[in-house]
Order: sequence, then structure tokens, then C-alpha cells
Amino acid sequence: MPDWSFEIAAGLHDGQIICGVDEVGRGPLAGPVLACAAILDPARVPKNLQQRLDDSKKLNAQIRAEIAEALREIVVFAIAEASVAEIDEFNILRASHLAMRRAVAALVQIPTHALVDGNMAPGLACQTTCVIQGDGKSLSIAAASILAKVERDKIMSQLALTHTVYGWERNAGYGTAHHLSAIKSHGITPHHRRSFRPVSENIPITD
Repeated sequence: MPDWSFEIAAGLHDGQIICGVDEVGRGPLAGPVLACAAILDPARVPKNLQQRLDDSKKLNAQIRAEIAEALREIVVFAIAEASVAEIDEFNILRASHLAMRRAVAALVQIPTHALVDGNMAPGLACQTTCVIQGDGKSLSIAAASILAKVERDKIMSQLALTHTVYGWERNAGYGTAHHLSAIKSHGITPHHRRSFRPVSENIPITD
């Protein structure tokens, strides 16, 4: 379970402003990639909420939504995205890092140290520590993971209202059997990542 260990090692108790950074949406065939930067004050995060924080992928949608609602009341955070066009232009890794830089830059507090999920630093303006599987180790990264996932799911559900055949409200753009079947039957949309297979093999675009 995530705790404050990485935040403390980064100087949490020495006046450093620590943000956790995570992205969501690297794997889907459609939709933007989102990143969140979150600054947690241990004094403002209730113990029971700390105990619920975890890697967003381990939580069901209802629990993620409940935790995200609670976090929004007490956490300094910012969410940013890189578009499908940017994913296709730069590749998904660079686009993910771009979204991370945008999220950190959008924070109303300037962090002095960032804890970033993964093993590659995204080129932030502050000191950075990469934490592999950080959303299961750091409370700040776990919070960022949950906030980003809930926001991206909302975006995909909105897109599903006008692109009804792909099941994005359920699969969030991932390559499920239903989604792949819909691509083969109906082609792709402007929201599909044309640099991803099998999207690149089904290029006719619908409105």
C-alpha cells in the first residue's frame, strides 16, 4: 500500500513542496493521454482516505469516483492532456511526458520536487524522482493516478455520446473485442490514434 516514504525522502518534513505525477491513457486506441500533478498535505488527508488510496487500476469505478471527489476538496492538483494529434506526431511516450509537464506547470503552487510514476523523467523544471509502480508506493502519485483516471473516463464517456458504436463509456478507448469489432465494421474516428495498430490498418474515418 502507498505511504509517505517517498515524500519524506524527498524532503516533505523539511519544507519541500512535493507533487506526485502520473499519467493515464497510454494504452488505448482512442482518446487523449492525461496526466495529473497532485500536492498532498498530510495534515489535511484523513487517515481513512489515506488507507483508500492506491493504484487507480486496482480500484473499481465507483470507489475511484468517491476517492476523487474527496481528494478534490483537500488536494492542490492540476490535470492536463496531450491530444490524439500530439500522440500521433510525437509518439505516446513523448506525449505522456508533455501532458506531465503541462500538469505540473498548471499547479497553483510551484513544487520543488516531483515524484513521477515510471522510470523516465519527463523533463520537469523541478527536481524529479522516478518511482517504478509509484501509484502503489507513494500516496501523492496514487492520488494523481486516481484523479487522472476519473477525469479521462469522463472524457471518454462524453465522446461516446456522439460516437456510440465503440463502447468508450465502458472500455475508455482500450482495444477490447467490442472496440476492435466496431473499428472493423465502422472505421475510425478523429479521436482514434492513427499511429496505433490496428487503427492504422483501418484508416477510413467517420465523422
